Amino acid sequence: MEKMKRRDFLKKASAATLVGGAALATGCGSGQQNSSPSARSDRTYEWRMVTTWTPGLPILQESANLVSQWIEEMSEGRMKITVYAGGELIPALEGFEAVSQGVAEMGHGASYYWAGKAAATQFFSSVPFGMNAQQMMAWIYSGGGLELWEELYAPFNLVPMPVGNTGFQMGGWFNKEINTAEDIQGLKMRIPGLGGKVISKAGGSAILSPLGEIYTNLERGVIDATEWIGPYHDHLMGFYKAADYYYYPGWHEPATVTELMINKSAFDGLPTYLQNIIRTAAARSTHWVLSEFDAKNNEYLQKLVNEENVKLRRFPDSVLTTLRGYSTEVIEELIETDAPSKKVYESFAAFRKKVGGWTDLGEKIYYSGALG
Repeated sequence: MEKMKRRDFLKKASAATLVGGAALATGCGSGQQNSSPSARSDRTYEWRMVTTWTPGLPILQESANLVSQWIEEMSEGRMKITVYAGGELIPALEGFEAVSQGVAEMGHGASYYWAGKAAATQFFSSVPFGMNAQQMMAWIYSGGGLELWEELYAPFNLVPMPVGNTGFQMGGWFNKEINTAEDIQGLKMRIPGLGGKVISKAGGSAILSPLGEIYTNLERGVIDATEWIGPYHDHLMGFYKAADYYYYPGWHEPATVTELMINKSAFDGLPTYLQNIIRTAAARSTHWVLSEFDAKNNEYLQKLVNEENVKLRRFPDSVLTTLRGYSTEVIEELIETDAPSKKVYESFAAFRKKVGGWTDLGEKIYYSGALG
């Protein structure tokens, strides 16, 4: 029964097929220009949004659907966005190119998936041992991060913005205990972004695969471990049936920002009020996504531990110290060879240092229990 539930959840994920060119050519696209972008008119826009998520994925695919719904409602029907989950219009991890080229006007995913296009994209999703959700959003919205993000994406004809934040994640599912850093050597782990490079530094193999393949790969031994998000989604995916140990903390993704990216030509051609509606819907989604994760994760952690008898483990301090050292090496090597990454990371690091003092004065004391 559980296997059937998981199959129902994932049944569309494996159908990562391209729709024919004729289908892509239909509808109102981004090529139409608005001669008066600031004017409010009765003109309607019909756009497409592609995502990296499987159909029906709670919170993340829901976020894409809600953004579409909110934009249509706020625009009083003047803008309608059809949402395609990963594999329904294009393969799940091809959204960057599709939106850049105008195959779809919008994309919904996470920026570290596009590291092969521009290495600095990774800093706008999550950085190992980096900032928490509140700090990360402060950097993006109020610390210059968004401006750097827009600057990085502009040559690709894209406009990015936050559309969610997962908050703190778990460390992942493993088929063996991790007692020392040596236990990572030879480990095949599904893990994206900078965290994947850290695992490689530690002697493991970092593998990037879409959601629809993770469980099967873990069950069949193609991979030895996987990270995904947190207890809510991990319970839904049934990872506890394919791996023995559930580790924390999520050192690799202390707060992962999800992104809405928009074809720049299409966005620039919109009236100002529609541009503002899109930004408002994305900001609303950012708050909603983080709230949903916080509301559900502990409930499902208790289910995993108390009902499914999951073996919950904390990474030893020695392992975390080693991984932190490798993380520093990975970032230093990246910024030495990639000028945009250097520029972005200098801003990120400076803001983290600045905001850290305030966090230590307030939140750190709060979480220590001194005020509880």
